[in-house]
Amino acid sequence: MTGADDIYRQQGFGGSSGIGLAPALVIVDFVVGFTMADQFGGGNIGAAIAETVRLLDFARAQGWPVAHTRVVYAEDGADGGVFSRKVPALLRLTEASPLSQIVPELAPRPGELVVRKQGASAFFGTALAGWLAMRRVDTVAVAGCTTSGCVRATVVDALQSNFRTLCVTDCVGDRALGPHEASLFDIGQKYADLLDRAALEAAWLGRGGA
Repeated sequence: MTGADDIYRQQGFGGSSGIGLAPALVIVDFVVGFTMADQFGGGNIGAAIAETVRLLDFARAQGWPVAHTRVVYAEDGADGGVFSRKVPALLRLTEASPLSQIVPELAPRPGELVVRKQGASAFFGTALAGWLAMRRVDTVAVAGCTTSGCVRATVVDALQSNFRTLCVTDCVGDRALGPHEASLFDIGQKYADLLDRAALEAAWLGRGGA
């Protein structure tokens, strides 16, 4: 996107908010249904999950707060809204549905928050912002899926909640690569710093965070 890069640069986009002193990791919707191409998955989601396993191990070793999200609707769809009207298949993601369970390799541990949401953003209508603030978090690193949907919405709301925001590029995935790549470009220009897992870990350790 060389031409687009020039336009955005000339207009002052693409700055960096950097990494603060107290990061947290938010893993968005890495649930079973998003590993299945005949359900909600496909694309590079499997590869992103594999890389997030390593990132989660690192975050836990560093003592970062960790939050996971699931899309969860009532069995009778009573809490469905316009989002589920737009995508009716989402109503299959109920509390007990196998499709809505966090993938085993990223299973939450005691003390990690599991956010149940009915919208795209991990922040909208949830307790996530308050949970992070109580832990004095100043930086949110985002992994998960899909890049063009719930990840992007979460990144935007993290920024709007005044957290420094990092989108971990090899730990986010989408069912199609076109929306994934376009969304990463837009996220990087306006809402979050883009860096891969290895770069995030090196940046944190390099500032004495070990």
